Amino acid sequence: MTRPTPRVETTLLPRLRADLTAVGFTVDGLEAYLGPTATAALRREQPFPAERLTRAHPTPLGALVRLFTLGLEVDFDEVDAALPTLRGDGLVALDLAERTGAGLRACCDLQPHADETHAWWVASDLTHAAMGAALEPDHVLGVGSASLTVASWTPRTPVRAALDLGTGSGIQALHLDAHADRVVVTDTSDRALRFARFNAALAGSDWDVRAGDMLAPVAGERFDLVVSNPPFVITPRGTRVPDFEYRDAGAHGDDIVAGLVRGVGDVLAPGGVALFIGNWEIAADADWRDRWREWLEPTGLDAWVVQRDEQDPAQYAEMWARDGGHQPGSWIHDELYAAWLDDFDARGVARIGFGVAALHRPLAPREPFVDLQEVSGPVTRPMGPTIAAGLAARDRLAGLDDDAVLDVAWHVAPDVIEQRHARPGATDPEVILLGQGGGLRLTHRVDTATAALVGVCDGELTARAALVAIAALLDVDAADLLTRTTPTLRRLVADGFLTPEPAPARG
Repeated sequence: MTRPTPRVETTLLPRLRADLTAVGFTVDGLEAYLGPTATAALRREQPFPAERLTRAHPTPLGALVRLFTLGLEVDFDEVDAALPTLRGDGLVALDLAERTGAGLRACCDLQPHADETHAWWVASDLTHAAMGAALEPDHVLGVGSASLTVASWTPRTPVRAALDLGTGSGIQALHLDAHADRVVVTDTSDRALRFARFNAALAGSDWDVRAGDMLAPVAGERFDLVVSNPPFVITPRGTRVPDFEYRDAGAHGDDIVAGLVRGVGDVLAPGGVALFIGNWEIAADADWRDRWREWLEPTGLDAWVVQRDEQDPAQYAEMWARDGGHQPGSWIHDELYAAWLDDFDARGVARIGFGVAALHRPLAPREPFVDLQEVSGPVTRPMGPTIAAGLAARDRLAGLDDDAVLDVAWHVAPDVIEQRHARPGATDPEVILLGQGGGLRLTHRVDTATAALVGVCDGELTARAALVAIAALLDVDAADLLTRTTPTLRRLVADGFLTPEPAPARG
């Protein structure tokens, strides 16, 4: 049986927007109604606390939660009360719901989504928790943790042309539409593109929607910003593991990420940025950075890659075997689990990395920078401003030799703190740490001279003048101190501890 997708009816969509807003079917409205416990449970795909609450405290907003979020049948009159201008008949006309006697049942999931300044609604397929069944291969995801990561880390600098590669239900394109003159979205899934067209129309947006595999639909074009939550899951091939369009691209191992790294430069305009997430395989006794250097070497692109997590093959298998709705202990779950372990064993994979990549095409030919970091702790949200500032800092450094770096009068960022650790009774610290309150929340261990340099970085003295003075105070050779400190100075500038101009405070 063919599952419906939402229908674009331009006369009905304004009514839907108005009713959803009036009833409080928004991110803030739902969190206030459901409370922290039920909200957190829904994020874990545990519907019972929300079902219990909506049953005990019925409201028009609760009726929409039961209909769209929980996938339950709701009486027609309750839907009419929640959506007084669109009404239940309007939902049916939009193929958002279907009649079930005296009630309605949702045909798809409809959830609010927002950033700091914008609010939208995102239609997608019902979750497996709402359906009570395993997902179909062409399932279209809604707002998930991966899509939220991409949205948070994407720089929001105004651009002329932006590309959402593998758009799915169009979440990234909603964000792009707020700061791009033109938005192109692509996907191999016809079902996903139908959802994306509906979500664009519901938001009042107009995207250039194209079907095709990865970069093929935009060959020969150039974009200032490319974002992607690609189908990066490493899935065993030639097995009974089901392929889901939202996570599997039919590639072997981590070839989908490798292909994106090697190919995205072809569609980046000079100065353009590509931001995407992915998984990569790490062999026993290997460093994940070596794999990235191999991918990047022929591209000529700048790269800033942050590995956020690593899993062993069993952890990875457990996560993705459950992903389609198959429960641990069932025969099919165990079969899937074994297929993943066999696949990783065959290629000698010991760990699987996950992270975020920001690639940049320099405005003019030069030696590209490659910065591969590992940061597993909490970071500031949104991360987009940090990515934009970090790429600009690294781009600047790539064009400066050491003498030029020393001749800048740097400013210390307002979120930098210093910690000194000494043994009881000691007069001098054994460890000096510079910490960052925002962005990646990094910590760098520095020596006394570097700490002194950072302490006087107020835009008055150049780094060279400050270090010469510090050398005299410490009674060390100034030339040697300049040589030793410059690499650390570059690192602090790249990571946002020091800036060429006074920086606004970061949260």
